[in-house]
Amino acid sequence: MISAFIVLGAAVSGAFVIRDTTVYPRTDDAEVTANFIGMAPLVEGPVMQLPVHDNELVKKGSLLYKLDDRPYLYALQSALAAQAQLEGEIENESRRISSQVSRVAVANAGTQNALANETRADDEIKVAEAATTQADAALQQAQADANYALGNYHRVEPLLSKGFVTTDEVHRAKTLADAKTAAVQQAQSQVALAKASLLAATAQKQQAIAQMSQSQAQLKESSRSVLVLSPLLAQRETRAAAVRLAKYNYEQCSVVAPFDARVTNLTISEGQYAKIGQQLFTLIDNRRWWVLANFRESQIARMPPGTPVDVYLMAGARTKLRGTVESVGYGVTPDPDVVGKLSPGLPDVQRTLNWVRLASRYPVRIRIVDPPPGLLRIGQVAVVVMRPRDRDAGH
Repeated sequence: MISAFIVLGAAVSGAFVIRDTTVYPRTDDAEVTANFIGMAPLVEGPVMQLPVHDNELVKKGSLLYKLDDRPYLYALQSALAAQAQLEGEIENESRRISSQVSRVAVANAGTQNALANETRADDEIKVAEAATTQADAALQQAQADANYALGNYHRVEPLLSKGFVTTDEVHRAKTLADAKTAAVQQAQSQVALAKASLLAATAQKQQAIAQMSQSQAQLKESSRSVLVLSPLLAQRETRAAAVRLAKYNYEQCSVVAPFDARVTNLTISEGQYAKIGQQLFTLIDNRRWWVLANFRESQIARMPPGTPVDVYLMAGARTKLRGTVESVGYGVTPDPDVVGKLSPGLPDVQRTLNWVRLASRYPVRIRIVDPPPGLLRIGQVAVVVMRPRDRDAGH
């Protein structure tokens, strides 16, 4: 009977253990982890200041290290000077362009004035030609009148001695002939004056044409000499980018902590030359801590995100930490003994099979709620136990 009770008790105890481990999955295949970043400089140079120590807790904004920033300061000053020089060139060219534009305006006004003078000279030529034509007609009329008056005088004069005409009639004929002769001379003067006016108007037109050609040449020359600002303005962004890059490099000489963190794996000291991309130390993010627990694939269905978890550390088994499931992994590396070696071409399938198939384990990410400061370290072994939601308030 005692043996029977022992066997029965063992069976009942085993049943409770199986039920408890099934309803409340647990595992000791778990480790504490946190986000961490490797601090590698983006610029190179000797380390001038290194106020942090290995495994030290630093606050956000604290100086981590400072490199020799003098070369980058000089580069920044040079970029700023080049930018200021470009702005000065733009200002000078703007003034020069304004002057050239004024010259173009003056040359354009001269061209318009020369065009007006040419038009006016054309009008004067037409008027002079008309006056010349009119003077020629008047000269011909005066010549005809003079010839007639002179012929009449020569016919009347011989008749005076014969008594056919009086002295007064001869005198009137002579006076008329003299007057018509004088009218011819006057008409000749008018013709000469009209021709002189025509020659003067023609000369003015040629002068206006010459002035027009000169003004157009000056306008073309002034237009070609006007420089555009586009090439200089296009360099503005290049110079500004050079300034921003130099300023960025200069600012990277002094690096501060981006968050509250723990310094670890410090591998450099003051005076050593730091190279770009070469890690100096590691920062462990103290703001969030997790436990990565590996559970069998048959158990992960009972631990959806938000499931409460009890966490126990091997370093302090009496201390219970609270956590919640954040996510469950969706992939692990296939076992080569089961699926074979995957390689290009055909799969290299193993010719032997294991009779015992072990369940795959998937990592479950558990967020630790209100972690005690200074207690957690990356890589600590932990034991996690899933617990029902209705018991969460009692813990």
